[in-house]
Amino acid sequence: MAKPLVSDTLWDTIEPLLPPEPPKPKGGRPRLPDRACLTGILFVLKTGIPWESLPAEMHCGSGMTCWRRLRDWHVAGVWDALHQALLNRLGAADQLDWSRARIDASSVRAQKGANKPAETPLIGANRGPSTTC
Repeated sequence: MAKPLVSDTLWDTIEPLLPPEPPKPKGGRPRLPDRACLTGILFVLKTGIPWESLPAEMHCGSGMTCWRRLRDWHVAGVWDALHQALLNRLGAADQLDWSRARIDASSVRAQKGANKPAETPLIGANRGPSTTC
């Protein structure tokens, strides 16, 4: 049997970050368990297959169900929270190598802004009516 995509350790980290199931005032079908959806999401992202090609044998629901859960979790901030939780865990275990960290200056906002450049005169531009004939 293949190794599960969502280990118990990973699930224990992710489960508390997930939003609660939204209420269904009109009833409806039972919701697919979050762990099954996470397995489907990871399988699609790992293999690169289209969502609609998610194998039914995996018992992860449809690709559309997994995609919607991925979208909802993104809106709820689950992925950012998971990223932070994993960084915290690695940092606590002294497993982060900051000597290889880089920052892209184009994505860092200048807090105080920059000085505005002086206007550059246009060379050869028409500067008004000519006084010569």
